[in-house]
Parts: sequence; C-alpha cells; structure tokens
Amino acid sequence: MSQNNKYADNDLKDVKQLGLWASILSLGYIFWLVGGMEIVERIAYYGVKASASLYATDAVSKGGLGLTMSDYGTIMFIFALTQTFIPILLGGTADRIGYKETIAISTVIKIAAYLTMAMFPSFLGFTLGAMLLAFGTGIFKPGIQGTMVKSVKRETSTMAWGIFYQLVNIGGWLGPLIAVQLRQLSWNYLFYTCAVIISLNFILLLMYKEPGREERLAQKAKIKSGEIKQNALWKEAFREVRKPLVLGYMFAFSGFWFMFNAMFDVLPKHIEDWVNTSTIVTDLFGAGGTQNPIWIGLLGLNHAGTKMMPEYMMSVNFIMIATTCFIVAGMTAKFRILSSMLVGCVLCCIAMFLVGFTPMAWAMLVAIAVFSLGEMLLSPKKGEFMGNIAPADKKAMYLGFVMLPQGIGWTLEGKLGPWLYDVYASKDLISRDYLLELGMAADKVAAIKNGEAFDTLVEFTGKSAQVMTDTLYQANNIGMAWYIIATVGAISGVGIYLYSKWVYRLQKEVSGDANAA
Repeated sequence: MSQNNKYADNDLKDVKQLGLWASILSLGYIFWLVGGMEIVERIAYYGVKASASLYATDAVSKGGLGLTMSDYGTIMFIFALTQTFIPILLGGTADRIGYKETIAISTVIKIAAYLTMAMFPSFLGFTLGAMLLAFGTGIFKPGIQGTMVKSVKRETSTMAWGIFYQLVNIGGWLGPLIAVQLRQLSWNYLFYTCAVIISLNFILLLMYKEPGREERLAQKAKIKSGEIKQNALWKEAFREVRKPLVLGYMFAFSGFWFMFNAMFDVLPKHIEDWVNTSTIVTDLFGAGGTQNPIWIGLLGLNHAGTKMMPEYMMSVNFIMIATTCFIVAGMTAKFRILSSMLVGCVLCCIAMFLVGFTPMAWAMLVAIAVFSLGEMLLSPKKGEFMGNIAPADKKAMYLGFVMLPQGIGWTLEGKLGPWLYDVYASKDLISRDYLLELGMAADKVAAIKNGEAFDTLVEFTGKSAQVMTDTLYQANNIGMAWYIIATVGAISGVGIYLYSKWVYRLQKEVSGDANAA
C-alpha cells in the first residue's frame, strides 16, 4: 500500500479548465443567485468595515468613539477571532442542516449586529456589534461557498471562483461609497442603512434551491435510522484539520493574511492621518475641486468636493477586482493554483513597502492597484484549491478550513497591526509628544481627548494643518510599521513556495500510484 493512500479522499489533481466563454455559459442560475446574495452582504459589511477604524478613533465631539488605534486593535482581535474560527468550528453545520437555513440564520444575526452598533455607541456596544457581525459572517460564508462548489463543475472552477470573487468586490466597491456619504451626516445613518441592505437577502432566499439537497436528506435519513453512523462534527473537523495537507496550508499562508488584513484594518487610518488626497482632486478638477454631486458620489469625495475620502481610496481595490478579475482569472486558468498564489503574495509585499515609502496620494493609489493585482492572483485561488481537494461530503467543512490561516494571520494582525500603527505612526500620539516638546504643560496634554490632539497642535502653533502634517511626517519614521508588516508577508511567501513544492511532489506521486493501479 502506498504511503500516499492517506490522501485518497483528497482530490489533488489539477483538472483541465474550459475556455473563458464556455466556462461563463456553463454557470447556472444558482451560481448567479448566491453571487447576488454575496453582493448584498458585502455592501453592508464593507460599508462598516471600510470605516471602522475611522469611527473608532474619531473624536467623541465628532460622533466617533474616541478610541486609540490600540483600543481599536482589541476590538479587531475579537472580531477576527470570531469571524475566522466560527466557520472552522461550525462550517460543516451547513452540510448537515442545509445551506439555505444557515444563510437565513446568519442574515438575522447580521441585522442585529448593525442595529447594536447604531443603538449603543460605545466601546462595549461596538465590540458586541462587531462580535455579532463576525459570528453572522462566519456562518454565512460556508453556506454560500458550499452552494457554489456544488453547483459548479471542476472544469469551470477557476473561472467560477474568479467571477464569484468579482461579484464579491462589486459589493466591496459599493459599500464604501455609501459609507463615505452617510457617515459625513451621521454614523448612525450608516449602521441603520446597512441593516436594511442585508435584509434584502431574504428576498433572494425565496428563489434559492439548495443543490444536492436530496442527497443530503437521504444521508440524514440513513443516519437517523442507524444505517450510517455520523461522528460529532467537531471530531470530524479535528480529524480532517490534522491532515498534513491542511496543516501545511495553514502555516504557509498565515503570514500573508497578517499582511493582507493590515491593508484594510490600518490603511484607511493611515490615509486619513498622512495622505493629502486633495492633490488628486486638484489634479482632476483644478484648485477649487468640484461641486458636481455626481463626481462627489462616484469618486467618494467629501461633501465640499475638495478631497478624496479614505474609504474611496480603499475601494479602488474593489473597483479593480470587480472590473478585471474575470480577465485575470481567464489569463491564469492554465497556471498552477499555488504558483499563482505565490506571485500574488510577492506583489502584495511590494505594495506594502510602497505604502511605507511615501505619503504621496497618487503613489498610494499605485500601491493599492499593485496590491489588488496580487490579491486577484491569490485570494480567489484559496477557495478553489481547498474546494478541489475536499472530500465530496465535506465541501463546506473544507471551505471553512480556508479560514485557518486567515484566522491565525488576521487575529494576530487585528491586535498587532493597530498597535504597530500606534507605536510608529499615530498622528494623535505624535501630536501629543510634539506639544510637550513645544512647552505645553503635561497635565494639559493629558487632558486632551483622544482624536483631538492634532487639532490642538494646529491651534497651538498657528500653522496650517497640512504644514503640521508634513512636519510630523518628516520628523518620524512613519513607514516602519508598514515595513514590518511587509516583512511578515515576505516570510509567508517563502512558506508558500516550500508548500507548493511539496504539494506538486504529492501530485506526481499520487498520479504515479493511480497509473500503476
């Protein structure tokens, strides 16, 4: 018996993919329906997520929570831990009780999350809302992605995952655009609107039919009659997750997800603090900006039309993926999955170094664009890879395992990413230090509320906000946080390379065993 028989129920072979149009035309209505559900869910999710660091650190006098980035990191630690490990522990539940049922339950929980954020504007209230949102998202994903895996043929899986990821990012693009305009009026408007948006998925559920439902119910009947013995879900998950194939994936990709999530958790705050986005508006419309409401809405400008808001800068990532992901998926359909993922990791590392290198607004857009290309090469492939190697009756469980490295990387980043920003780049903390250097009494500096230190510095010095921003940036090593984050990603890139070599060797050995048989 070959040593590789332990991988017998994991399908390691690459399947030849159909062409672009043949793949698209083969996708059924169930695929497009769950894609629509994902768009709705992402609009609401990223409406809050893109602005979360800004809301948490905004001064209480401006409607925010008045927290430090380290405080925000505590919330993100809890959020990431909940969202990423729930599908690992409960992802297989969707295989057992039904995808439609879990999607409906998750939608109810997510509505409660947004309402909690709106009704309880405090550290505790936002933390509770974040936990509910994370829990709802954690049980939403396996149901949606399990449906997709069962409704898509292996020979079209690359294109299907690419298009699905494109649909996800349409929601990711629209969410921040909504957030930009609503949060300038009131943070509560944003949270209530997201609760309304996510509830639209109940309408789509009316048209949903679970693929493979008959087989699932037949197996459930056999289990109930005693014909088939079913192990406890956590035991099955633990048995599967101990496989070297899954453990190797977990360790190889954890560092990448640390770097990846820093982009979304920390970069909006970095842009707000240090990047003069008014230069983009001036280059496009002249010194006075624009008062055209269409351009203000489409480009995510402030209501005065003079600067681009951080959420929109981040949404460039979603726009690129929404408009070009299917092209990238088509171009990389013939590539080995893990090779594509390795190149994607390298590009994301380059982007992180560029963020730390300069505060120029156009350079920031270039960094986000490079990061987006890297993400398109890597992120859609993770679901394809894990869905392909999963045993037939454990698709949702294995798609939950996709969250293992993301769970480790994001949970660590959730706490350490904002903390690194506080150590090296917090504008509020740096302003306090500078006020002390300029002679302001220590007790007066300590009395300044969180989020108001820079405004106090501007008033104290009598200089413009932009002059003081440039002064603080030049006097401090702001980019160091991003260099550290990029280095973590680079170490992960080495791990991905080694994991790829091992998996390719297994593929050859398994293929050799099959031919010999």
